[in-house]
Amino acid sequence: MKTRITELFGIEHPIIQGGMHFVGFAELAAAVSNAGGLGIITGLTQQTPDNLAKEIARCREMTDKPFGVNLTFLPSFAAPPYPEYIDAIIDGGIKAVETAGRNPQEHLPRLKEAGVKIIHKCTSVRHSLKAQAIGCDAVSVDGFECGGHPGEDDIPNMILLPRAADELEIPFVASGGMADARSLVASLAMGADGMNMGTRFIATKEAPVHDNVKRAIVAASELDTRLIMRGLRNTERVLNNSAVERVGDIERAKGADIQIEDIVDLVAGVYPKVMLEGEMDAGAWSCGMVAGLIDDIPTCKELIDRIMGEADAIVRRRLEGMLA
Repeated sequence: MKTRITELFGIEHPIIQGGMHFVGFAELAAAVSNAGGLGIITGLTQQTPDNLAKEIARCREMTDKPFGVNLTFLPSFAAPPYPEYIDAIIDGGIKAVETAGRNPQEHLPRLKEAGVKIIHKCTSVRHSLKAQAIGCDAVSVDGFECGGHPGEDDIPNMILLPRAADELEIPFVASGGMADARSLVASLAMGADGMNMGTRFIATKEAPVHDNVKRAIVAASELDTRLIMRGLRNTERVLNNSAVERVGDIERAKGADIQIEDIVDLVAGVYPKVMLEGEMDAGAWSCGMVAGLIDDIPTCKELIDRIMGEADAIVRRRLEGMLA
C-alpha cells in the first residue's frame, strides 16, 4: 500500500509504532520495521544521550529497515539535555523523529539540516496546524480514545480525523483506538495517510515488557481505562488498577485544590516497576480504550501482515462489493 506516509519515511506499510515509555526499546522498534512498518525507539527512556546512541546502534544490528526515535519535550524546569539527545539521533543516522509534548520548534533546524523527517503528535486541529506552520513534515493526530495524554478537548477520531483532513496540507496518521485492519481502512477513509499504534504493539511477542502487562491488556475491555489528572490539565488515559483508584480518591477529596505533589508517587517514576518488573498496581500507566479490541499476543510481523491482508479484503471485497 502506498500513501504519503510510506513515501515520506520509506516504509512498506503505513503503520507506525508510537513512542512509549519503557516499551520502545530496540527489540520492538526493529521488529516493527522488519515487518514493514516504522518502529520507534523512545528517546527519553534512555537516561542519557550516550545510552540512546547505544540503543540506536543496537537496533541497527537487528534491522536494516528505517526506524525512528521519539523525543518528548518536557516543561523547561524538567528539561533533559535535548541538544545532546539530538546529537545521538543525528550521529546514529536516524531519519525519522516523532516529537511530542511541548512545541519542538527551537530544535527543528538542526534536525531538518540533517535530513530528519519530523512527525509531531497533536491532539487537536489547531495544534496540528501549528506543527505544519513551524515546518513539521507530518503529524500524528491523537483522538480522545488514545492511551496517554489525549489533550483537553475530548474530540474522538470520528470527528478529529476528518477535521484534520479538511485543514492540513501535510500528511497525517491516525492515533488512538487503532488496532486492526478496520482501524486502518477507516482512518484512510477519513483522510489519514496511515495509522499509529501504541497499546496494540505492547501486546506483541517482541515488546520487551513483562508478560503481566501483555496479559492485562488482553484481559481488559474498552471500559477499563480511566482519565486522571484532569484537574491539573494534564489529562492521562490509564488502565484502571488500585493505584489509579487511589488517584481518583485523592482527586475527588482535593477538588480544585489538587496539586501534582498530592499524587506524584502514584504517577511518576512507576514505569520500570510496571513494564519491566510486572508490578501491575505500582502506579498509573498509559493504556488506550483500544484494549477492548485486543485479544491475542502475536509477533509484530503476524500483526502487520494480518492488518494489511484484512485491509485489502475490506476494500476489495466488502466495500467494493457494496458498490456493485
